[in-house]
Amino acid sequence: MTDRLEYGATEDRTMPAIVYALYLLAFATGVTVIVGLILAYAQQGSAGPKLRTHYTFLIRTFWMGIAWCVAGGLLFVVGLPLSFVLVGIPLLMLSWAIWALVGIWYAIRCIVGVIYLARDEAYPRPYAWLA
Repeated sequence: MTDRLEYGATEDRTMPAIVYALYLLAFATGVTVIVGLILAYAQQGSAGPKLRTHYTFLIRTFWMGIAWCVAGGLLFVVGLPLSFVLVGIPLLMLSWAIWALVGIWYAIRCIVGVIYLARDEAYPRPYAWLA
């Protein structure tokens, strides 16, 4: 028996499905995405070629989402004290817009990933910024 699966072979999709579920459940809990990230990192090395693309995609989704949330948070922190003199209100609005767009982007990426996983296909562009 070989260590690696051939590209056409069927791999067990249970663990990436759990990771996608944890990512989507983060909308309600906020913390399950961390558990999903840890699982994705733990499973990535032993996954076959198809599932490795999903794990790479999930890991990148987390880190890109965090980067944009931090950018929105910095705008919020700068805009909050400036809002007392009305100059920071556009910064506050921009930070909320960034957070909203990141939430939509994150949900779309997870749903598209689940669709590819359900079709038993590799994620075609795991390093892309968009879904």
